[in-house]
Amino acid sequence: MYKAIIYTFLLICFSFSVSQASAQFPPPAGKYGSTAIYKDSPINIDWANTCSIFRGYIDQTDTTVTFEGSNKATYGSSLYGSGPADDLVVSLGDQGIAILTFDPPIKNDVGPDFSVFENSFSNSFLELAFVEVSSDGKRFVRFPSTSLTQSSVQVGTFDTLDATKINNLAGKYRMGYGTPFDLEDIIDSTGIDPSNITHVKIIDVGGCLNPGFQSVDSEGRIINDPWPTPFGTGGFDLDAVSVLDHYPAPDSLLTVLLYPNPVRDQLNVICGFHTPGTLTLFDMNGRRYNSFVFENKTTLNLGNLAQGVYFVDIKFDGMQPFIRKIVK
Repeated sequence: MYKAIIYTFLLICFSFSVSQASAQFPPPAGKYGSTAIYKDSPINIDWANTCSIFRGYIDQTDTTVTFEGSNKATYGSSLYGSGPADDLVVSLGDQGIAILTFDPPIKNDVGPDFSVFENSFSNSFLELAFVEVSSDGKRFVRFPSTSLTQSSVQVGTFDTLDATKINNLAGKYRMGYGTPFDLEDIIDSTGIDPSNITHVKIIDVGGCLNPGFQSVDSEGRIINDPWPTPFGTGGFDLDAVSVLDHYPAPDSLLTVLLYPNPVRDQLNVICGFHTPGTLTLFDMNGRRYNSFVFENKTTLNLGNLAQGVYFVDIKFDGMQPFIRKIVK
């Protein structure tokens, strides 16, 4: 399973520190070792069918605070939460909730099974959310989460977070990049069927340090993120939820996978075809660099390639060319 290979590769690209004060988890999108899923990646096989929104307050500590006449988040439509990631978002407000449905259901396999997209404008302005799943829309199980951000000083409205101190919280990655979730993390939970996940629930963490309004991670640490956000756009901004676990038909070009991207030295090529293909590299100006013949799995050495943006042209006999962009 190529998804398992990807996940294993990404997890070994960084080392864990024994100190909680040190960086422990994958870095931001675009950094070496990141687990971020790009919105146009071929491993996004499906997307949520429907999305229901239950808005939170723009200031959970004072419900009299309003923005343009409303004390709750107002930006965006629930329709924006379903379908592919397209940078159209719906804002949840403090501890607001989104419930998304999937048909066919998400199923557990090796590696991450779905990813959640938010619209952060940078690698460090991060608005976080808990993620829960259900097999019937009634009983939900929450993913174990970790926040190693300090909790002594409130992260301000436009202050920043370190992604390497955050795990299993949606919103870890910037706009256009999904945060992956692996159903194996909750495989022993009762009341759900990991092979039949029909609902995903996204819950804004709030991020407030005030007693009585705090949210905590799975080990009881207070989660600190930008607060207050007393605007119609307050709270977690949901773009989409993608499914990573439904494999395409054998004759689909979506079975061709290139990773990691960005690439440093070695580019892995995996495809579901049993016939050899030809891969050709071109730069932004259309200049040809090299051609490779590959079969089901090939590793290409691009260590001598200059940094930049390249186009990969993949061809199989009797089929239309398959073109992808990679960054070196």
